[in-house]
Amino acid sequence: MLDKMVKGLYYVEMKTRKNAIESISFHLVRIMNKHSFLEEQPIHFAADVVLTPREIHSIQAIGEHERINVKELGDYFGITKSAASQMIARLSAKGLVKKENRDGNNKELFLSLTESGWKAFNAHECFHDKHMADLTRNLSSKFTVAEMLKTSELLAIIENVLDKRISKFAGNKRG
Repeated sequence: MLDKMVKGLYYVEMKTRKNAIESISFHLVRIMNKHSFLEEQPIHFAADVVLTPREIHSIQAIGEHERINVKELGDYFGITKSAASQMIARLSAKGLVKKENRDGNNKELFLSLTESGWKAFNAHECFHDKHMADLTRNLSSKFTVAEMLKTSELLAIIENVLDKRISKFAGNKRG
């Protein structure tokens, strides 16, 4: 399958549709592995605020979707309610997120950011803007908006296929 190495990456010779799909899958696995590594690396947002990307992305989601609940946060990230709950427990212990009863319902809690959480959110916005500017510059020089939209569509289809596979393995445990 691996035909040649270019700039440290292996590429599949594209002779067939199957080869193209294998190449996309290969690159997605590499991207996921690198993303997983980065998601665990601590980032210093302020002198006293050190968070992993997973934590700061949770803070970002809560800040952008006020009154989101734990299940909705899990759905947003495509993770289980249990995983989202564990993340919220960590962020709450760090004094960044607070949980409050929703409309008198003791079972449903909504999430919001504390003052420290908003500071982390704002620091991440600056960090995120720089990252997106770099990504935009690199992609815009090689692809049209139409090509990027088509790629997004392709990735959504791949995600849908993965969701179906997950359902087969895990049943409906991801909700």
